[in-house]
Amino acid sequence: MAGAARDTPEGEQEGHRLSVCSKLCYAIGGAPNQVAGSAASFFLQIYLLDIAHITPFHASLVLFIGKASGAVTDPVAGFFISKSRWTKIGRLMPWVLACTPFTIVSYFFMWYLPPFVSGRVAWYLTFYCLFQALTTLFQVPYSALTMFLSTDQRDRDSATAYRMTMEVLGTLIGAALQGQIVASAHVSPHCTVNPSENTTDSWHDTPTTPDPSDPLSHQAKVYMIAAGVIADPYALNSDRAIPFCKGLALTMKHGPYVKLTASFLLISTAVQLEQGNFVLFCTHAAGLRNHFQYLVVTILVSAVVSVPFWQKFLQRFGKKCAACGISWMIPFAVMLVTIPNLILAYFVAFVSGLSIAASLLLPWSMLPDVVDNFRLQNPHGKGHETIFYSSYVFFTKMSAGIGLGISAAGLEFTGYKPGICRQSDDVILTLKLLIGAVPAILILLGLFILLFYPITEESRKETKLALEELRRSHQSTENLDSHKKNTSV
Repeated sequence: MAGAARDTPEGEQEGHRLSVCSKLCYAIGGAPNQVAGSAASFFLQIYLLDIAHITPFHASLVLFIGKASGAVTDPVAGFFISKSRWTKIGRLMPWVLACTPFTIVSYFFMWYLPPFVSGRVAWYLTFYCLFQALTTLFQVPYSALTMFLSTDQRDRDSATAYRMTMEVLGTLIGAALQGQIVASAHVSPHCTVNPSENTTDSWHDTPTTPDPSDPLSHQAKVYMIAAGVIADPYALNSDRAIPFCKGLALTMKHGPYVKLTASFLLISTAVQLEQGNFVLFCTHAAGLRNHFQYLVVTILVSAVVSVPFWQKFLQRFGKKCAACGISWMIPFAVMLVTIPNLILAYFVAFVSGLSIAASLLLPWSMLPDVVDNFRLQNPHGKGHETIFYSSYVFFTKMSAGIGLGISAAGLEFTGYKPGICRQSDDVILTLKLLIGAVPAILILLGLFILLFYPITEESRKETKLALEELRRSHQSTENLDSHKKNTSV
């Protein structure tokens, strides 16, 4: 991947068209990160509640502080990466390669059930924070590579589509592997054979299954096996640089960036809420505890196969028009909440995959356009790419952390109790709101803000022509200066 996706100075990419091999090499690099991230998104909350027996309040602290630590790492990573020197493999690749082995270790111990009980919250908080911080050190330089692959907008959009296809495929592999391996940890014969006995009195009963908080229990072992399986793929000019603080202030004042970030901040929070609570919803609110792993796979298969469709759609109809696909999941999710049904659940999973694919592809396809627009307005600055990408990831992670923290705290407030067959009506109502109403409101607000996003297909073409003219004039100036120096000598 280093050879095909090396980050070289922008001028050296002039006139170079990316081959399919180069796009694939770039795209494959993001898959391992998504394999691990998807497993954590779908299963970490239910693992903390039902396997580690951490209270919902403490689980909310782990999820929020972990996401917040990753978010805080984003601008810090952007600062140090922007100060990095160019090496034989570029300025960004050393960061990607250096953090990988430490990410593997932190991910493995994030799923380890320690033999002690009193310090488990601190244990999971420590390793989840490490995992989030290390994945940030991987994600910021890797995503910023997009701007160094080519100066052609169509090439970058195509490379982004390749990347998102591989990342969604990685998400599918992670969720499918994790779901199939740990499914037996959440199936209780006591809950399935005698459902009529699950009255309100059972809320305070102790479960008849073995204690999952025992490190030697079957539930703990299968999660450790899943962690080991999923951690394995990781081992696979005259311009002047803008000072980081000044560049950060400029990005926060750049209108297109502010609108794009605010819009997808809300949309990504909605998707995170869906992912983080979907398994809990299927297990406790929809009576689908034996099907949740297959529903998760259905969502992600739909997302994988629809990424090429969305790429063609946005090329023909424009990126803002493609954003309407994100809203497709809203009516069907509301139907599932109100009418829990197995066939409907699979249909909802399929449509949700279409919407999730659009929500993943669009921001990373639109962000390079924002960077180009900024470059046009600040033609004599460089080194701003990592500032845009790191600050964007910061805001999305922070919003996701707040959303997941509030959802887990809501379960604590309504009386969620781990290890029982049937939760209280308040808990079930909370899960329904977290899957239906709350994501719907966030998505609609995000799409409303996106209506004011000023970059259209026409303005993209104008920006492309203007930047090409700037590069040509810059190159001719450099040639003239070089000729004057040779003449004087």
